[in-house]
Amino acid sequence: MASHGNKSEEEAAISEAPNTPISTIVIIIAMQTEALPLVNRFQLTEDLDSVFPEGVPWVRYRGVYKDLNINLIWPGKDSTLGVDSVGTISASLVTYASIQALKPDLIINAGTAGGFKAKGAVVGDVFLAADCAFHDRRIPIPVFDMYGVGLRQAHSTPNLVKELNLKVGKLSTGDSLDMSPHDESSISANDATVKDMEGAAVAYVADLLKVPAIFVKAVTDIVDGEKPTAEEFLQNLAAVTAALDNTVTQVIDFINGKCLSEL
Repeated sequence: MASHGNKSEEEAAISEAPNTPISTIVIIIAMQTEALPLVNRFQLTEDLDSVFPEGVPWVRYRGVYKDLNINLIWPGKDSTLGVDSVGTISASLVTYASIQALKPDLIINAGTAGGFKAKGAVVGDVFLAADCAFHDRRIPIPVFDMYGVGLRQAHSTPNLVKELNLKVGKLSTGDSLDMSPHDESSISANDATVKDMEGAAVAYVADLLKVPAIFVKAVTDIVDGEKPTAEEFLQNLAAVTAALDNTVTQVIDFINGKCLSEL
């Protein structure tokens, strides 16, 4: 991945091992509801001898599928409130810890997202993000403003997009489920088709540690629609999670046996 449109580092990293098949992948998923269908699909087992620091709620499911070592990482439940540890902080922490412990060849950040009908999104669509940026880090000072947006390119996957006929769009990330007027302005500036609460944080850490990452996002709610976001999200979560599960499975099948440069 490369930041701010500079792809030279990503291209250099790929060129170092162009003929090495992808072996180890890490899938970062924020919610248990999103994670369990994939755990069951790939017959992953929970790692009880955790590679993570003692006391953290982070959960690793692991298994082997064809030629791939699959690690699915879920940030777990908040120890006080018992809800999924969603948002950019947990996403950053588990991404960093997973890279340090597992040395993946590729990260897949999969999850649900809000979509924008103005950009053609409908509930049930699954998008592959072309790039990720933040919409709630507003720093109106030259250069710091660009840092706040934190634009990062996803790993280029033209063959994957063509083979699976995936929709592609820009992803905007923030720590709120709703959308304030300030957020709306920033999301528009980011030219986003989908918005989530983790992607750009995962992208930041992956870029920092030079691990390629891709982002698979399934639309549960229409942000610029007429229904309240929280209501529509909960109403569609189960059905859209099934669509996410199917697409991520197809992505993993495609990745198997391939090199990064073949994606």
